[in-house]
Amino acid sequence: MIVVTGATGTVGSAVVGGLRERGVPVRALVRDAASVPAGWDAGVEAVVADFADPASLDAALAGAETVYLLVAAQSAMVEHERNVIDAAVRSGGRPRVVLHAAAGADGEPTGARFVDAHVAGFAHLRASGLPWTVLTPNGFFQNFLGMAASVRTGVLAVPGGRGAVSYVDARDVAAAAVAVLVEDGHQGAVYALTGPDSLTHAALAEVLAETVGHPVRYVSPSPEQALEALVGAGYPRWNAEGLVELYGYYAAGRAADVSPDVEKLTGRPARSFAAFAAEFATTFEAPPTGA
Repeated sequence: MIVVTGATGTVGSAVVGGLRERGVPVRALVRDAASVPAGWDAGVEAVVADFADPASLDAALAGAETVYLLVAAQSAMVEHERNVIDAAVRSGGRPRVVLHAAAGADGEPTGARFVDAHVAGFAHLRASGLPWTVLTPNGFFQNFLGMAASVRTGVLAVPGGRGAVSYVDARDVAAAAVAVLVEDGHQGAVYALTGPDSLTHAALAEVLAETVGHPVRYVSPSPEQALEALVGAGYPRWNAEGLVELYGYYAAGRAADVSPDVEKLTGRPARSFAAFAAEFATTFEAPPTGA
């Protein structure tokens, strides 16, 4: 049995879908029964579990052969990853844990809390004695959809400095994860999942401008300005601080490497940002004058 955590999120839901397309039964963890997607078929066993509740995790992981471990970026994420790993150990079946981490999680602490939480999670996984595989995707193209309102006014504003980033499509990450979950030969491997290009945010703004047919200017606010804006927009402070740290990590050029691992795992090239922008052009386009 393959158990998928984070099963209703951007990547997790695509992992569940990809497994079902291959005819693989899935046990999907959800926080409450009301959040079960209507599109899940009888091959998806939805199980209510809480990352903070070890007893619920013990029940959810009973009989698991493989666990896809994906937790949300929030203040308890280290504890949540450890709790799932510990439940996998207690299951007694030695399931392989496929940890969905982040670029840099297979190295030393970085000072970016989202990455460092995965550094700690990976260390705990190695110490557990369980078989493992680790995926370290870079930032997602899909994150730019949340900036569409600003792009429509002609501005892409993130505190990314001049650092280049090899952003990746979340759908490619999910496809790579499905391959790792169902195929043999991935134990003990770390796969870096990136797009095909490493682009600065100024270059990304140029791609968006070419796609939507109006100028898009890149603006890099200071970390302090970015933090104030995120908190003002309703982000919890811990998450807002984490995002600013992550963009600082990007600005330092620490997420610029391009990896062939998406194509290696899926058999097709990773999507480009230009292709993604074209696919979602109507989201980024400014409305017609007078509309």
